[in-house]
Amino acid sequence: MVESCPECASAVSPQDRFCEECGRNLRVQRTPVGGPEAVADARCACGGGFDADGFCGRCGRDRPPARDRVEYVLPGLAGVSDRGRRRQRNEDSMAFGRVRGRGVAAVVCDGVASSERAEQASQVAVDTAVDLLLTAVQSGADPEEATGDAALAADAAVGRLARPGAEEVAPSCTFVSAVVTDESATVGWVGDSRAYLVGESGAARLTTDDTWAAQLVAEGVLTEEEALTDRRAHVLSRWLGADSALDAPQAVTFRLETPGLLVLCSDGLWNYLPEPEDLWAVLPRGVAPVEVARELVEVALKAGGHDNITVVVVQLRGGHGA
Repeated sequence: MVESCPECASAVSPQDRFCEECGRNLRVQRTPVGGPEAVADARCACGGGFDADGFCGRCGRDRPPARDRVEYVLPGLAGVSDRGRRRQRNEDSMAFGRVRGRGVAAVVCDGVASSERAEQASQVAVDTAVDLLLTAVQSGADPEEATGDAALAADAAVGRLARPGAEEVAPSCTFVSAVVTDESATVGWVGDSRAYLVGESGAARLTTDDTWAAQLVAEGVLTEEEALTDRRAHVLSRWLGADSALDAPQAVTFRLETPGLLVLCSDGLWNYLPEPEDLWAVLPRGVAPVEVARELVEVALKAGGHDNITVVVVQLRGGHGA
């Protein structure tokens, strides 16, 4: 079977580790640095078409920015990121990849809207982190240690974006990551982007939010109902960026006994599906990861789409091979 190199399109075989023409490592596939290309959309929201200069022939509106809607698919995992219906720009980012025969890594980051260049912060963070995680997958390094290194490297990269003297608006973002092999999965997080494990009989939330509300509930100061009705409920207690003072992400590792799905998402999704059973109720069954991601994004859009929405779905083989 003849395949083509994703870098230079030269013919390669499944047994090749590197492309003889350009030197590309053929065992590692990942989303493009800087983010996937926009989903092709020949029609404007009004129904008109865009001309060669990017303007709608009917209403004159500009073609939406490239980040408004992006999708990317690799064998066994896929992601969708959408601006939503209310935000001016998409400040979420996603990056993921796979090492053939070894495993996958994925990262979702949500830019903090009150900070400068939030979309740049999230993109730098996912690109920095996923490269380190894929290197760890390829080398067989300890996944929890790699998760910590990846989060700290992403934190430093985002921190370098800050302008001197403007610390109060320094670029910042949340972080959730996954390293998955046939036998186990490691999830790490900082902030309120989440991860869910979906099996044959239900879903379970793997992360705890780093927010004002979650902290006071954990300390017994407020009940969950009292905390969530407070206007400060979603205020972050941890994040990535110049003023984060991050020492390590939270992380959890678990064995994969049966097939299922791992879902990483920003709060643009879980705000509408706050409990695992809510996610389980709308999750499509028996379809490819990209169809799962698309459907979950569509659920959030139909519910109002008040925030950016990003969903990455990883197929779990549960010890049955990649």
